[in-house]
Amino acid sequence: MTRRKPPRTAQPPVPAGELPRFTPVPRQSPRHDGWTEERQIAFIEALADTGSVEAASRAVGMSARGAYHLRRQSGAESFRAAWEAALQLGVARIEDVVMDRALNGVEEPVYSYGKLVGTRRRYNDRLLMFILRNRAPERFAEGRSKALNAIGRMQLEQLKQKWRKEWEAERPKVSHAEVRASIDRKIAEIRKDIEAERAALWAQMSDETKSAWARFVELRARDLAAIEASPTGRKLITVEWDARAQTFSSASSASGASSASGAAGAAQGRGAV
Repeated sequence: MTRRKPPRTAQPPVPAGELPRFTPVPRQSPRHDGWTEERQIAFIEALADTGSVEAASRAVGMSARGAYHLRRQSGAESFRAAWEAALQLGVARIEDVVMDRALNGVEEPVYSYGKLVGTRRRYNDRLLMFILRNRAPERFAEGRSKALNAIGRMQLEQLKQKWRKEWEAERPKVSHAEVRASIDRKIAEIRKDIEAERAALWAQMSDETKSAWARFVELRARDLAAIEASPTGRKLITVEWDARAQTFSSASSASGASSASGAAGAAQGRGAV
């Protein structure tokens, strides 16, 4: 069976001059889908790029178990030395990435109501202290930093100020008017959804129910006009359904039916919900 070779998805390659030279492990029965010389060289390159045996094995279409088996074979001395050297290069590259994240933070998305509104940069102080404990063990003890002198405190404060300025510079500039406009748009969308749901429910009502409701609205308008109801009283039912237009009217139009002519118009097919 022919092994399918997946595409290599490693980090940017280590410069060729930094890769260790070695003699590939000799194979008694070479196979095109086995550990060929080309595949061994590619494995060492990927190991130097990623620092991971698992990732390097996947990059050449082989298993990590097979890589360790190859390493134990007779004549693999040069391969084992290249393996160790490549791991050191890979770890060094990982340290560079970790240091960059500790100093410059990691950009992460910011969501509001399920929508992407911007990004922010998050700093990991624990990661920074881990780097400091390993890079400067004489100044930083395990689990707790030693007391900083005046210069150390000043440098730390400068770093904090630098990070604060970078964070503020990357924050999206949003005015109060824009925030209010965004809130108003969301409220309008909610109202639109509610009105659509009401319309859908009203459409499912029978003609008998709609006629009865229209008659109720007519009688209600007549009685409100007769007792000269206040505007507050008229707003007790503020949303009405226009059966002819197949839509809901606004509260202002509902409260405007204060005369006999308004009652007549309602009698032609307006329903309140």
